[in-house]
Amino acid sequence: MFTLKYENLFYNSLRIRLVEEKIVELYSLDKIQSPVHLSIGQEAIAVGICDNLKKDDLIFINYRGHAFYLAKGASLFELFAELYGKSTGFAKGKGGSMHLAFPKKGVMGASAVVASTIPHAVGAALASKIRGEDKIFVAIFGDGATGQGVYHESLNFASLHKLNVLFLCENNGLAAYTPIVQRQSFDFCKHVKSYGIEYVKIEEGNDFELISSVSKGVIDEIRRKNQPMFLEIKACRYKEHVGPGDDPDGSRDIQAVNAWKKLDPLIANTKLINKFSLKIKEEINEAVDFAENSPMPQHDDLLRDVI
Repeated sequence: MFTLKYENLFYNSLRIRLVEEKIVELYSLDKIQSPVHLSIGQEAIAVGICDNLKKDDLIFINYRGHAFYLAKGASLFELFAELYGKSTGFAKGKGGSMHLAFPKKGVMGASAVVASTIPHAVGAALASKIRGEDKIFVAIFGDGATGQGVYHESLNFASLHKLNVLFLCENNGLAAYTPIVQRQSFDFCKHVKSYGIEYVKIEEGNDFELISSVSKGVIDEIRRKNQPMFLEIKACRYKEHVGPGDDPDGSRDIQAVNAWKKLDPLIANTKLINKFSLKIKEEINEAVDFAENSPMPQHDDLLRDVI
């Protein structure tokens, strides 16, 4: 017997999984006009974190952002329209998969430039503090981003000014195809604490209940103490760095990936998969039909909304 909370988290995670599996299907048909970075295998992180965020809490995502976009409640219809390059997309066909944004739901924009949205979260948090607001700002990045200078500058600045930032590292052990052991000499816990920031780690990155429970405590503490915190969650993405294919060059230990899959509730829990799949797929098909039937941008749209 599953609790209502478990079923809600499962449903939201499965919805993301099926959306991205539909993207895999469509990508091979050359209908999607954008490169895609899929988070299949990492859905539980987005769902568990966003379960504890308010509508006006803001997330700053990276180019692998479909999961967080959907988990925060942004439009599925506008997502598919954007992937198709249609004028009904959230950025009217100009952003694509790597530049997701939906401010009405607190999705403040993704970037293809590694680590570039981390200081955006910090800057927004500073402005919010000056205005006397009570919001959480989540900077979402992969372990590859931790080698960038702006990442370290952001940790320092947020700590110095006591900003309500949750630094969330989805650690799948890869920067594109390079394993962490070949590029990183530092330990997350030690370097984060050196900036005076409390560090929390979750090893079970496919356990959405655990992630929801732990992140609730972290987010509540940020609100209470008005200071940043760092949450590292171990993860495993099943697809290659970019595109719909599986690992193309043997950069990962397939046995390790299969070990993650054995613990994946979106594979193992066939009862809930069967319970929810039909409803989710109907919604996805409606969104795809919306994208298919939406108009393409016209020549006059090229410079529209450009400042």
